[in-house]
Amino acid sequence: MTAMRAQDFDVYPAIDVLGGVCVRLREGDYAEATTYSADPQEVAHRFIEAGARWIHIVDLDGARDGVSVNRAAIAAVIEAVNAAGAKVQVGGGIRTQAAIETWLAAGAARCILGTVITDDELMQEAVRAFGGDRLVAGLDGRDGKLAVRGWLEQTELELVEVARRLADIGVRTAIVTDVRRDGTLTGANVGWAHDIMNATGIGCIASGGVRDLRDITAAKAAGLTGVIAGKALYDGRLDLAEALVEAVADAGEEANSC
Repeated sequence: MTAMRAQDFDVYPAIDVLGGVCVRLREGDYAEATTYSADPQEVAHRFIEAGARWIHIVDLDGARDGVSVNRAAIAAVIEAVNAAGAKVQVGGGIRTQAAIETWLAAGAARCILGTVITDDELMQEAVRAFGGDRLVAGLDGRDGKLAVRGWLEQTELELVEVARRLADIGVRTAIVTDVRRDGTLTGANVGWAHDIMNATGIGCIASGGVRDLRDITAAKAAGLTGVIAGKALYDGRLDLAEALVEAVADAGEEANSC
């Protein structure tokens, strides 16, 4: 019998920036954007005050167009979050090594890569340059198949096969998003993320459809590394402070495995 420490688990409150303001989309549809705040930095402050250790922030304009137009707003959030002792993972339109380097230099702890994760050469170079711990694969999909370019382009690539290649390259963390559930409050697709994790060994964060503490509990029980929560927080269905307490409950206990 070998003693093994329970895997770290966290809740990542999400800030999606479109045209400089904080919004949520439904199933990735830009035409169905609900604005929640004109000040993403103020939203980040509220999440930090609730105890967040990470902020998940995405440039939706960048995800769609491949060029970040919200850099100033997101850089301000990164600066404020770092000053509070928390960390930021940033995504949206990060498709070159130069873009990764820019965000890491701005203080982001991790960069989320989506559209470029099928480019093995670029991913290998990025892992060599920045390390597998500083890159997160955005495994966003519908019916198990990868969606790219802000989820506007649907491919026929199986997410699990993409994840296998990325794990071999050295990427250690992935965000698994069921696009059909995103913004719907119908519950996270924990089983999907769990299956990808088991098949590839890559640490998975569940995203899309998170509604309440049931999703936090289920994701933690499944051995995932975290959950991203968005609409449920903004609509008051999920209390971030309570979710964070659930995330660390029993974290100090050890799990035994043979």
